[in-house]
Amino acid sequence: MNKSETSLPVRFNTWFAARGWIVRPHQMAVLDAVGSGENALLIAPTGGGKTLAGFLPSLIALAEDARPRLHTLYISPLKALATDIARNLEAPIAEMALPIRIETRTGDTPANRRARQRRDPPHILLTTPESLALLLYQPEAANYFADLAVIVLDEIHALAGTKRGDQLALCLARLHALAPEALRIGLSATVAHPRAMLNWLSPDGRGGATRLVLGEAGAAPEIGLLIAPGRMPWSGHMGLMAAEAILQQIRAARMTIVFVNTRAQAELMFEALWRHNEETLPIALHHGSLDVGQRRKVEAAMAAGHLRAVVATSSLDLGIDWAAVDQVIQVAAPKGVSRLMQRLGRANHRLDETSRALLVPANRFEVLECAAAIEGVAALDLDGDPPREGALDVLAQHVLGRACAGPFHPDDLFVEVCRAAPYADLPRRDFDDVVRYVEDGGYALAVYERYRKLFRDADGLVHVRNARIVQLFRMNIGTIVEAPVLKVKLGGGRGGGITLGEIEEYFVSMLTPGDTFLFAGRRLRFVGIRETSVIAADGGVGEPKIPTYVGGRMPLSTNLADRVRAMLHNTAQWVHFPDPVREWLELQAARSSLPAPDDLLVETFPRGGRWYLVAYCFEGRQAHQALGMLITRRLERFGDQPLGFVATDYVLGVWCAREPHDIARLFEQDMLGDDLESWMAESTMLKRSFRNVAVIAGLIERTHPGGERSRRQVSINTDLIYDVLRKHDPTHILLRATRADAAHGLVDLARIAGMLERVHGRITHRRLKRVSPLAVPVLLEIGREQVRGGEAEDALLAEAEALLAEAGVTSHVHLA
Repeated sequence: MNKSETSLPVRFNTWFAARGWIVRPHQMAVLDAVGSGENALLIAPTGGGKTLAGFLPSLIALAEDARPRLHTLYISPLKALATDIARNLEAPIAEMALPIRIETRTGDTPANRRARQRRDPPHILLTTPESLALLLYQPEAANYFADLAVIVLDEIHALAGTKRGDQLALCLARLHALAPEALRIGLSATVAHPRAMLNWLSPDGRGGATRLVLGEAGAAPEIGLLIAPGRMPWSGHMGLMAAEAILQQIRAARMTIVFVNTRAQAELMFEALWRHNEETLPIALHHGSLDVGQRRKVEAAMAAGHLRAVVATSSLDLGIDWAAVDQVIQVAAPKGVSRLMQRLGRANHRLDETSRALLVPANRFEVLECAAAIEGVAALDLDGDPPREGALDVLAQHVLGRACAGPFHPDDLFVEVCRAAPYADLPRRDFDDVVRYVEDGGYALAVYERYRKLFRDADGLVHVRNARIVQLFRMNIGTIVEAPVLKVKLGGGRGGGITLGEIEEYFVSMLTPGDTFLFAGRRLRFVGIRETSVIAADGGVGEPKIPTYVGGRMPLSTNLADRVRAMLHNTAQWVHFPDPVREWLELQAARSSLPAPDDLLVETFPRGGRWYLVAYCFEGRQAHQALGMLITRRLERFGDQPLGFVATDYVLGVWCAREPHDIARLFEQDMLGDDLESWMAESTMLKRSFRNVAVIAGLIERTHPGGERSRRQVSINTDLIYDVLRKHDPTHILLRATRADAAHGLVDLARIAGMLERVHGRITHRRLKRVSPLAVPVLLEIGREQVRGGEAEDALLAEAEALLAEAGVTSHVHLA
């Protein structure tokens, strides 16, 4: 290809024409960028042919020259997406008789196929960041990637700004050193910060030689609210009360994806739908903890049009083209406009056809959030934080990986690392500290032989010490730190049984033989544990326990929070709300106040011998959890005797033995000074964060030859090391990485700081005689476990009615 080429080769034009397609301008723009020797970032709506745009340069080049070599590398955040893209590429390759071989390489690829791919690479290899890292950290990587010409990065918004994205950025910098002529094509439908994404994609980490290509807008989506008949819940986030109404929508459509936000919710919703599914419509379940074989069967059935609905988590969020899907239902609030748009794109996956979706709010506050999300989609107001600086524990893993691939000089590696956008401004001191840590553990740990992994020769080259270190490294590569899991096997003696998937070890520790639990859409009876497997049998009696997963809840985006506050303040928009919600807000306005867009409403009132403080912050559960810890410390210091707190995505509630006073002083910005430091030092939060950092940085191996370490073993070891480092080496690189992680991931300091700055001097305090209508949902969360029906639900409804009576809400407001 060259700069003068402005049209497709004849066979490609013929193929497009045979399908009744025309080449879209953004597809030609990507082709032109690559022909001009530029990288390209394509941002285009779902259904606009992004994937084909990404592969067209490769298909055209390989049609002309298909000599044996790895020509194109495609990287996806999801294994299922790589598999789907491989399937979709087979059509143009077969129909144009192109001499091109494509293959996937993920964690699900058998070992014999992986070995063959190393010896005889396909023309196009579709993989994930983790599998790419394993290839790059091999001694033969330089030869393997020498002829690489194109790198296609799909759904890059899902990677940039995460630790997986940091790892991938470092791998891209390495690929640039091995194949400097290889061009990058980034693909996404939802990029909130295009300039930052250009930097992330570019070979210099600063946007150089990279063209931004914007696709034409597609048909506007049709999004509605589905409010289940009957009582509208005050709290909870499962949406199970709407199962029958959702099933009615499934009946009326050809094929539906029912998206939920957590794997536990997926299991519960799947069971709830089947309770109402008297005509046995084919409905399946899909989430990341299910066995890969079961997931593949569901995906194949979707592709073949054999299903009427699939209940899914984010495992089906990205990019996959299920042509038969004509409806998306989102159960519970989507938590972000960008996430909702990704899920919308799974319906009618075509640029010129309207995507249809229904949002099912699980409680009254979620009605507001869903309405805000619909408004945000209409305004194309994408959300998401810009990519942050690269994590140092990921860099440590990369340094060891580079040594496993062969010796390196620190000066050369530093230059290479700084070409990755997350590390473009990395101080040399931090880099040297990371290398020193990988070399011998750092000052406090250097006396221990097990932490000595690298050595330097007389020329200053850094080498890995021995083959065992290489073996352990390859067994523990990756940045996703999951809780230890056990396989779930249905029946089977020592000969096996059917593997249904995996659940976390801590959940299994709460089961006793005979307990009933819900998994893989089945009601199972816990039999026992054999080695690393949970043995289960079909059936079981009583209320089932539901596996939950660490990190399962999604945070409310800043954009949606801003929109919800604005909606509360703008009463003209209330006409679109259901009657119970509108009447609820009207009562709140009459009995207290409504939160304003830039103010902070704080209510205090007595109840049951305690004083309650309710702050309507709308900053997300994660930020509210940290804020609750800080506020209770201040209340303690002020003598108000705090007894506890509860946080939701919208509200923080605190209860005290004495009436809180001086409310404005409670929310002063200096809270993020000494209060924050002392809390973080005393809490277990930093230890939890350190465990993850230690695993990613290779301080503690999750997996050894012969089996995984237990969660308890990892916790004990990392806790001991954490205490040693805090005492003897407080500036250790892993402690610095831990503090950065905690501030970003566990505390969400940026959101707390932004809120405190926004509301400074703008706090509205309402001292009430009783609970307000808007405070009812948060009070129902106090001490509440998941409610799944029966006596627990009756008790919750009774508590709700008691609270409503206190709040002065009469029965005409649809108690529930």
